[in-house]
Amino acid sequence: MTGRMSLLAFVAASGAVHGLPHMPERPFVLGLCVVAILCTAIVAWRVPRQHRWLVLAPLWMAMAGFLLTVARVEHRLNDKLHAINENKVSRVVLRIAALPRLGSDNRQFEAEVISSIPEGVPSRIQVSWTAGQWAGPYGQADRSPTPFPELVPGQVWRMALTLKPPHGTRNPLAFDYESYAFAHGIRALGSVRGTPKFLYDQPWASLPVVAQRARHAVRSAMQPYLQDKRYGAVLLALAIGDQASVEASDWLVFNRSGITHLVSISGSHITMIAALGGLLTLFLWRRMRWRGQAWAERLPAQVAAALVALLVAWLYCLLAGWGVPARRTFFMLAVISLMYILRIPTTPFRILTLVAFVVVLLDPWALLASGFWLSFGAVYVLVSSGGWHGQAPGPKELKWQQRIPKFLATATRLQLAITVGLMPLLAVIFHEVSIVSPLVNAYAIPIISLVVTPLALLLAGTAMVPGLAFVAQACAGLGHAALDAIMVPTVWLSEFKASSLYVAAAPLWLTIIAMLGLAWATLPYGIPGRYLAWLLVTPALLWWPARPPEGSWDLHALDVGQGSAVLIQTRHHALLFDAGLRSSATSDVGARIIWPFLRSQGVRQLGALIVSHADIDHIGGVRSVLEAVPVAQTYSSFDLLSYLKREARLLGVPDQLPPLPHAMSSCVYGMNWHIDGVTFEFLWPMAANTQASKPTSGKARNAQACVLRVRGRHHTALLTADIGSRQEAFLVDRGLGKADVVMAAHHGSKTSSSVGFVGETQAVHVVAQAGAWNRYGHPAESIQTRWEASGAQFWRTDRHGAISLHSREAGLRVRSERLASPRYWQHYWP
Repeated sequence: MTGRMSLLAFVAASGAVHGLPHMPERPFVLGLCVVAILCTAIVAWRVPRQHRWLVLAPLWMAMAGFLLTVARVEHRLNDKLHAINENKVSRVVLRIAALPRLGSDNRQFEAEVISSIPEGVPSRIQVSWTAGQWAGPYGQADRSPTPFPELVPGQVWRMALTLKPPHGTRNPLAFDYESYAFAHGIRALGSVRGTPKFLYDQPWASLPVVAQRARHAVRSAMQPYLQDKRYGAVLLALAIGDQASVEASDWLVFNRSGITHLVSISGSHITMIAALGGLLTLFLWRRMRWRGQAWAERLPAQVAAALVALLVAWLYCLLAGWGVPARRTFFMLAVISLMYILRIPTTPFRILTLVAFVVVLLDPWALLASGFWLSFGAVYVLVSSGGWHGQAPGPKELKWQQRIPKFLATATRLQLAITVGLMPLLAVIFHEVSIVSPLVNAYAIPIISLVVTPLALLLAGTAMVPGLAFVAQACAGLGHAALDAIMVPTVWLSEFKASSLYVAAAPLWLTIIAMLGLAWATLPYGIPGRYLAWLLVTPALLWWPARPPEGSWDLHALDVGQGSAVLIQTRHHALLFDAGLRSSATSDVGARIIWPFLRSQGVRQLGALIVSHADIDHIGGVRSVLEAVPVAQTYSSFDLLSYLKREARLLGVPDQLPPLPHAMSSCVYGMNWHIDGVTFEFLWPMAANTQASKPTSGKARNAQACVLRVRGRHHTALLTADIGSRQEAFLVDRGLGKADVVMAAHHGSKTSSSVGFVGETQAVHVVAQAGAWNRYGHPAESIQTRWEASGAQFWRTDRHGAISLHSREAGLRVRSERLASPRYWQHYWP
């Protein structure tokens, strides 16, 4: 027990470091060491000798975990992009270090920096190489994208790169790209300028390069057999863990149906491959002889099989990308094999604790990956559920006719246990729990695990061997046919509204209670109250966030990069103003940021969706928002329906419009409504724009943008979209009046926020939604200075993250995501 507590103390202390806003100074670390020494002395003096280790071992291991993690974090923090090189071109000699991601008009890969001019470039960066002509947000271009040379791990190139620190959007309870980049050692992002030059190849530079090069070879061999297949990317992911080419719509289906763990390399796949290698070795080893002596006499066949199985698992984990679930599986197999060879008795929980310690010791940032918690959580539930019903009093021989139903019943029970047991984790991480997961997994697990995955692996092997093209073709066809067959009912089930349960973000104390309830419910058979412990999980799953009182409002200016998206909540309603940017045919802010945020806030429908104008950075995510959440009413300064039809044609799905709202209206001066004690009124434009979907100039669209004023009992907010100083002058002439909160017009452009407008509104808080290092220079420094000189607090989402403002009788409360939840890895602006 002491050993397990010590290992868990190490893991917990390492995790505590990742919650720090910044690394502790040396005096603090020295003081902590002194406290640990004093505690050790007190324990040695006051605690009996036989009990000292119960206190000292966890204490020392916690200190070791904390200090070792701090030292490794400090080392990685020091490997950074120097400020003088930020957003400037550097000449870099680099080695491709990972499997490149292949886009239609771009390539992206991680690289190791060999040298740079000027110096000050970190040792590992991520490079984006885009074709000379951008394909546009809908994948359309005047000519075919420029062909790329073959990029292979180990190649050394000289490139001119515009380098920036890793910077991502920061929204409440959302994916943190900066955390992801730091955990993977990516300390700068580079965009290719000009034409890179290939220098030479280093295929044996390091073991990781060799492994990534092998992945590249397997992918290149498999692609000709999969390029014309609907789910070919999934077969590729099952074989080598390359998930980059899986479509976003497929991931949505996998999440809603609860089979995401099946369509990626998991512990069960690795264990299956290792078991096949071990069984083959066991069969051959017992029959091999050397000079009349059996090999098994020198080394037991079981030991040889265990070692070969471990070797096979290690090689496959390298081929799969060495992710957190793969590492967990390999180290678990390693511990089990070692215990078996040394004849050391152990228990599953001891193995799980030791493996968690090893994974964190080798990579302390594994704790930041959701795969760590889901992987270990699934194994914990699986191991715990074995003792839920106790054991039979004695051995009982069953016939094969009886074994099959019992096996199916056991598999179903374990799957149900994992599904239910992981609900709190899934709710915390994704704010969504699949309801149809047990049903889908009932048929998906045997088919994917026993048919699709073996065929995908066989395809990977035969595709590499000359002369076996017909076998590879057969494996690809059969594997895809089996996968396609199960996807038909899976897609059908995922389209039901009740296919998944959306869970709002519960407070920390409720989450802790849910985790304690889960731990209690998975205790061994005989513990009293185990079944009642599931009731402790229920409050977190049914949590409903508090709404503003009557006459008050909440305004969330989301961090969506260079774009606009503002959510306003009242007592019983929610309104979305603009829907952010569409960056490609398969990616937009509506799906990536807005809908996850609505889900975390418990917003199940929108009373109104206002699209200020038809610029792509304001309307880009509308289609995804309409597909994700019911909308009662839309307002826009143009014909939104015609725009959606035109967009559907550009996306290649002319007959597939998103669910339309009950009413679609134009935003016109004088239109207003009163809900929950809050008044919403349009101040601009003066008349509706009837030139529906016809392309117009950006200035014309900006001039017609909707301007919305939100008046509560205590405060007023003004949402200005992209109007210019001329439109601002019209508003001032009509007696605009004061506004406590103003969304800076046109992202803080020099053409807006005129002197008269700033003086008229007398805003207390001003928010500019802009992307970091955007090419427009938004927000302009002169505009920020003008607002600040008027007495306003100027917020910008590129530096402060999402800004939430809460209007209450007691006052106007503001929260910046980056300032409220700082982390040591985030990029700090000068």
